[in-house]
Amino acid sequence: MPAVNAANLTYGELTIPLFSRREKTMFQHLKSLFPPGTVLTSPEELRPYECDGLSAHTAQPKAVVIPSSIDEIQTLLTFCRQHHIPLVVRGAGTGLSGGALPHENGILLSMARFNRILHLDPKRRLARVEPGVRNLAISQAAAPYGLYYAPDPSSQIACTIGGNVAENSGGVHCLKYGLTIHNILALQVLTMEGELLTLGNETLDIPGYDLLALMTGSEGLLGIILDITVKLLPQPETVQVLLAAFDEISHASTAVANLIAVGIIPAGLEMMDQAILQAVEQFIQAGYPTHAAALLLCELDGHAEAVAYQVEQVTAIFTAAGATHLQLATDSAQRQRFWAGRKAAFPAIGRISPDYYCMDGTIPRHQLAPVLTQIQTLAQHYGLRVANVFHAGDGNLHPLILFDANQLGELEKAEALGSQILKLCVEVGGTVTGEHGVGVEKLDPMCIQFNAAELAQFHALKHAFDPTGLLNPGKAIPTLHRCAEFGAMHVHQGQLPFPHLERF
Repeated sequence: MPAVNAANLTYGELTIPLFSRREKTMFQHLKSLFPPGTVLTSPEELRPYECDGLSAHTAQPKAVVIPSSIDEIQTLLTFCRQHHIPLVVRGAGTGLSGGALPHENGILLSMARFNRILHLDPKRRLARVEPGVRNLAISQAAAPYGLYYAPDPSSQIACTIGGNVAENSGGVHCLKYGLTIHNILALQVLTMEGELLTLGNETLDIPGYDLLALMTGSEGLLGIILDITVKLLPQPETVQVLLAAFDEISHASTAVANLIAVGIIPAGLEMMDQAILQAVEQFIQAGYPTHAAALLLCELDGHAEAVAYQVEQVTAIFTAAGATHLQLATDSAQRQRFWAGRKAAFPAIGRISPDYYCMDGTIPRHQLAPVLTQIQTLAQHYGLRVANVFHAGDGNLHPLILFDANQLGELEKAEALGSQILKLCVEVGGTVTGEHGVGVEKLDPMCIQFNAAELAQFHALKHAFDPTGLLNPGKAIPTLHRCAEFGAMHVHQGQLPFPHLERF
């Protein structure tokens, strides 16, 4: 094993400096500004922070700072501005687009110690929480009052509400209850300049520009989220889950389109293909029919009589679309087992493939069948397997590309296939992300979806909130130069449009 200290990495007689002499002095000063244990700089301390869920991209920051107060964050911001050091904010690190990837010449700010539920008001159905509070913890705290927080990403047991706001996360129930933006009322935010802002309030609407929506989904580029006021909903009187199996993916896709067309909005409507079904059944024994080409899980909730009527309607729609097997969960335990299978889809694939690359794109629902067919054609072209599990109700796809990073060239093939899938999503009228964000993963596909004028406006907004460009640089919004090099932007007479924005 190499000998390690905070300043050097030594292999035998070879010593590799992690810090220059100037940096060593600078980061010693940084440590002196905070209580012991707040600033991490040694290689072994930094290693756990080198990536988020998109583990194909890694980088180590110069330091990790884990503050306990707003004053400590403001001290860090002052330090970064003085030394012009990039700053990346991190929640639980469960993101899947590289949004929390550290800057190799920067500092990573962990919000792990901001983990308190500050106030829960059951009468007004809201809660104020710090960004490090886990998504599921909010519903657990609200449960004694018959309330819950609706957005439920698959990683809700671990992901934090601050990260959910940064990515505008959704989840299984976003079809009926909306994304994060539809379930929050206010944010307290600290800008890179050290200005404390309150965006939104506890009413349904306020005059002026919707800065709350602007900050939600901004992926850490505009400000540091300090606390969030969330809406709480009453737990539904009745919940039913219907499982439907189909022998053709096209039949399942037709069932989804027909269901939405008649005006039924399920609480959740998820689809899994055969590859996912078989992997999940081996892993968790959810009771899925593994012979099916596609499976739909449809959750209906509300008053008992209304739910009973909707179950009849959905059963008829699925039967007419060609369902070969229909099963209504008989009790809460079976309902939870059905959903446990869906939530375990990613780790189930991890058991059968050395590596997998999870994509995230959204398409119009009527395009589900042709897009899924084209994805399989693309997979055959690249010689890779793709398993599909996704939010069918809102057309948010999550193709899982299976590969082995130990095989030369397979990672590159997986990334190329992923890029082609996102290009396909845009071509059919969709978008390059539904809930995972852009991060570093989708910078090139962003060049396909947006033109130069639109990207220029994005950069202008970034500059308005972060004129020094130090917050999470190089993420979410591609530069005009990058898009020109990618070949997705029209260049006028050898010059990029909006040259005054090239510095971003």
